[in-house]
Amino acid sequence: MAKSSWAPCPAALHGDDLTGAALRKAWPRLHAGDCEPFPDGKRAAALIKAAGKSAPEGMDADALAAALQDSWRAFHRGDFEAAFEGGQALGPVGASVAVKALGVHATHLVDDDAAKLKRFEQAAAIAEVAVAALPEDPNSHYRLAYALGRYSQGLSIARALKQGIAGKVRSALETTVKAIPRHAEAHTALALYHAEIIAKIGAMVGGLTYGAKAAHAQAHIATALELTPQSPIAHIEHGNVLMLLHGDREEDAAAAAYETAASLKPADAMEALDAAHARAQLE
Repeated sequence: MAKSSWAPCPAALHGDDLTGAALRKAWPRLHAGDCEPFPDGKRAAALIKAAGKSAPEGMDADALAAALQDSWRAFHRGDFEAAFEGGQALGPVGASVAVKALGVHATHLVDDDAAKLKRFEQAAAIAEVAVAALPEDPNSHYRLAYALGRYSQGLSIARALKQGIAGKVRSALETTVKAIPRHAEAHTALALYHAEIIAKIGAMVGGLTYGAKAAHAQAHIATALELTPQSPIAHIEHGNVLMLLHGDREEDAAAAAYETAASLKPADAMEALDAAHARAQLE
């Protein structure tokens, strides 16, 4: 058997197994940030209908629901490879869990920059197919923005702007928040969009060329924090936004945001990795 190329999540950071009905019970807390609908039979039937010919062949709603739930269980306990493979096997209807698993794993558990960039490029390709197959699903657009955003960070903001990625990211995120105003992760990503452009090319050029505004960054991150005060990533990115917009002048406030992230009780493996990252930045 070939050795897996997926570095495992540290055992100390694993989330709960969430067998049976435990997944549904925990779902509102686990998905407060991305507003992913619980994949029950009704949701699965809607996905099959919306995807049409792109839906998994020969799979009814109950079977699809079970497969999606298993993939999300794997994601939340930290088995990102199984979560990715399970979602990928379902085509566009499994793209949400596949992209999230690929992205979270690449962010935290892939050290090589070139390998990380390749993972985000792969995630973006999967998300683009999902957008084409499920254009009415807000998270199709969000996963695309997430993957492209992480990919652009690996390229450098300058190259990302030159390649037109910034516009695609903003468009996808705005589509997401228009459909789901309470989508905290999309608000967080929009805050970073504005802050990173301003930090890279300045407020005047960033505002005139890309519509980047410091006030928008601050408003979006404030919304994310209000919606998901228990989410480590919201506080981590709050700290990042402060540093991007204000530099050393807000270093203490940024450190405080990281301290908050590090102190929160994780709901799953992803949040445990985020909190561990925050702790590492404070050392």
